[in-house]
Amino acid sequence: MIQYKKIGERDPEMPKYKDIARKLIRKINSDDMKQGDKLASIEELMKYFDVGKNTIIQVLTLLERQGYIYQVRGSGNFVRKHRRHGYINLLEANGFKSTLQGFRLGSEMLDLKVIKPTTEVMANLDIPEDEDVYYVKRLRSIEGRKFAIEKSFYVKDIVPYLNQEIVEDSIFRYLIEDLKLKPGFTDHFFRVGKLNKENAELLNLKIGDPTAFLESIYYLENGRPFDYSKILYHYEEAQFFIQGASNTEF
Repeated sequence: MIQYKKIGERDPEMPKYKDIARKLIRKINSDDMKQGDKLASIEELMKYFDVGKNTIIQVLTLLERQGYIYQVRGSGNFVRKHRRHGYINLLEANGFKSTLQGFRLGSEMLDLKVIKPTTEVMANLDIPEDEDVYYVKRLRSIEGRKFAIEKSFYVKDIVPYLNQEIVEDSIFRYLIEDLKLKPGFTDHFFRVGKLNKENAELLNLKIGDPTAFLESIYYLENGRPFDYSKILYHYEEAQFFIQGASNTEF
């Protein structure tokens, strides 16, 4: 049985069940929890976090849906092996630094400016043509090797300020910790394609080489989209996984 110790103070801006889930995820991602480790019982978690049963049920439901735990009826909840070293979780919304822990990651800013949205950006962010957006283009690297080109569009009304330091560090951490944004859900669109001359040169590949292309729309808790991103991956450097939740029907 895993013994819990205090894991930081509660964020007053975050719903209680999400704050508890965040702390348990942090614990699960640490080295001392392995596949098959049993979580504390619902009653123990209620006592530890000083919350009611419904809150803990919400926490466990969220963790199971996200693939962090699995439930064995009559026995309890157990940790699920959540990562494969070097693989990118396509459903992870917390940025590369979260899903590629343990690797030396780099981020080179190629462009940063405020623009008016194109028709494509307007459609994906559900904004009018006169709405300002931040355009960010970054070249991402892992262990010194180029592995992705990322273009992102942030609604300036929601993300009022970006600079090179933020862009080359962690935009996600800035949004959460400094701007206190509350992300809700994400839509992902994934396909394969071929590189053009510009992108092939940036990734040190050849024109026409294959690439994995991911488009993502990130929403706030209230359902408003605030970030539309497009990522082109180096086909030799990027590996992906998707971890599904439990099946209730077959």
